[in-house]
Amino acid sequence: MATVGPEDTAATAARKMWDCDCGALPIVDGGNKVIGMITDRDICMAAMHRDAAPSAFRCADAMSKRIFTVTETDSLSTAEQLMRDNQVRRLPVVDADGQARGILSLADVVRATELGAGPSKPISSNDVTSTMARIVARPDGLGVSH
Repeated sequence: MATVGPEDTAATAARKMWDCDCGALPIVDGGNKVIGMITDRDICMAAMHRDAAPSAFRCADAMSKRIFTVTETDSLSTAEQLMRDNQVRRLPVVDADGQARGILSLADVVRATELGAGPSKPISSNDVTSTMARIVARPDGLGVSH
């Protein structure tokens, strides 16, 4: 699993995202504990607001510090509800010690739902649709955010 540290440049994060074909990375401390998340959009917006290249600022300057995690033993329905409640598309997966183990994306939840795999409480297509609608809703309630 790819991660970056808070002192890495945003360019380092962007390169890892490109190499791993992903749009988000956990930011971990020296003990591999998740302290934030950074997305390709976070990097673009930080670069635009700073009028600077991603090599000119650190991941800590662009990362989301408000993070939500799931454990390796949490059900998909628990993860899906956390995504819905907090309007996030990706959740870092941590072990019992809080160390990063992976990322669970909404796409993973959709695939598992389609395959009928996973939790003891099945996730319905309506649940997934509702979660997707909630995630993309604008905070002002006026439609889809971009």
